[in-house]
Amino acid sequence: MTAPTKPSHNGPTDPAAVPSAPTTPSAPATAAPAAGPAVSGEPLHSPVIDWFDEHARDLPWRRPEAGAWGVMVSEFMLQQTPVSRVLPVYEQWMARWPRPADLAAEAPGEAVRAWGRLGYPRRALRLHGAAAAITERHGGDVPSDHAALLALPGIGEYTAAAVASFAHGQRHAVLDTNVRRVFARAVTGVQYPPNATTAAERKLARALLPDDEASAARWAAASMELGALVCTARNESCHRCPIAAQCAWRLAGKPAHDGPPRRGQTYAGTDRQVRGRLLAVLREAHGPVPQAALDRVWHEPVQRARALDGLVADGLVEPLADGLYRLPLS
Repeated sequence: MTAPTKPSHNGPTDPAAVPSAPTTPSAPATAAPAAGPAVSGEPLHSPVIDWFDEHARDLPWRRPEAGAWGVMVSEFMLQQTPVSRVLPVYEQWMARWPRPADLAAEAPGEAVRAWGRLGYPRRALRLHGAAAAITERHGGDVPSDHAALLALPGIGEYTAAAVASFAHGQRHAVLDTNVRRVFARAVTGVQYPPNATTAAERKLARALLPDDEASAARWAAASMELGALVCTARNESCHRCPIAAQCAWRLAGKPAHDGPPRRGQTYAGTDRQVRGRLLAVLREAHGPVPQAALDRVWHEPVQRARALDGLVADGLVEPLADGLYRLPLS
């Protein structure tokens, strides 16, 4: 959910990915588009980018001083986490660790501690691992090459594309949940994309990219912002959308989602909640914590033990002798 600083700039099945049926006398010529008509994003680019130029949020990772490291940190933090929760943690993180080498010099447990309650704390360990690799392999500078970004630990296709696009103004398809929803509605004509990103979605995203790098990077940021602010999962604001007149889903009368049930995210009573409470005790402690202190945070012993074992297995908690636990030092 980031954007490059001017001037540089993460359901439906793409018909082009579906083999066409053999031609028979009963198959009219009008059926040919189902085999994959050419998709062009050109009619969408200017209105979406112009809208973004006027309405983009002023976020710290979009400012020139953030640099590629600031973009990378924001992308790790924003995964499955809203901007409002990320902002204060991001500011504190960048003040403490303004360069990858600064983070790499600290124990991994300090990254987990600073992560606070952002959730999915393994992201903190992965970011620490990426910082260490950047320091060792690239002299402390986040690489601009997409392949080099992908080779970093904890970096997947989305994050590599996002950093290359938003920080370095390169031409990559950046497919997060917001972008996928915009493309599903505007181009494919369905309310929601599939639960998991498909090859057809990636093909469509590449087909929609502007040809030149600067416009492609700007398009990636603009389409993401459009999904975050206007083409939202619920209560979409079509009256504010710059491409409402071209939106296939709107023109079709906004048909309701008829695909697989959308995954809901529950938290209360889950192992995730227990893990969060256990980590909170360890983050607030200045030294090792006894088992008894952890036992007090959750009443059900089997679930509590399972959550603690999971934290240890994930490298987020380090067990010591005599029933003590701490955040990892290595």
